[in-house]
Amino acid sequence: MSFMRTNRLWVTAFLLAGLLAATVHARPARAGEVSIAVAANFTDVTRELIPLFESATGHKVRVSFGSTGMLYAQIGNGAPYDVFLAADTKRPEKAEAAGLAVSGTRFNYAYGKLMLWSGRPDAWTDARSWLKRGAFAHLAIANPKTAPYGLAAEQVMDRLGVLSLLQGKLVRGDSLSQTFQFVVSGNAAAGFVAASQVKAWKGSGTLWEVPQDLYAPIEQQAVLLGRGESNPAAAAFLGFLKGEAARDVIRSYGYGVE
Repeated sequence: MSFMRTNRLWVTAFLLAGLLAATVHARPARAGEVSIAVAANFTDVTRELIPLFESATGHKVRVSFGSTGMLYAQIGNGAPYDVFLAADTKRPEKAEAAGLAVSGTRFNYAYGKLMLWSGRPDAWTDARSWLKRGAFAHLAIANPKTAPYGLAAEQVMDRLGVLSLLQGKLVRGDSLSQTFQFVVSGNAAAGFVAASQVKAWKGSGTLWEVPQDLYAPIEQQAVLLGRGESNPAAAAFLGFLKGEAARDVIRSYGYGVE
């Protein structure tokens, strides 16, 4: 083989290697920004996912947290969100039906788990009996009208036959984050919260993982909003959310995934 041909082969191999590396590590030529509205129960997970997404894509994320109902109301009033991560299927479906979301983009990104949690390490030995006795001043739940986890909490108490007994003791948070803070602050003896919140909590306490036959499945859906239809960063975020790296993080907080 001649020197010239050998040299050309080396040059070709070098260029192919460079092209492969560029393909593997490529980022968008012009990084964008995506604005996402996220249900409060998914706060800790989202804060862990954002730097992973930004590092992988070069896109930036702006995020707002709140109850699913509150965020849906904001979207209906023209809030500038590209992506909606709800804690139910009802609001994404309504957003799609109202023309606020892009048809065919809804998908379940997580399945929530409900827990009864107290900041005291010895709050109960049997949670059902503790609820039925009602020997406490306040029990925290999220507002059932705006927060799916609050609705699930009501379903649990109803099926245990204690909802009427405990109505006067319930303190309702505007979001699941506020509900959790009621318990942390001691303003409530315990609260129905998301498993993800308990897993992220560094303190002690007593918890009961509520059997899932006591409440309707908490299917959490994501959807691309109309404002984000032409935003590559929005499409990239939803694609990332479906990927294994994101799913691993979601699982680590106690959620189920498809």
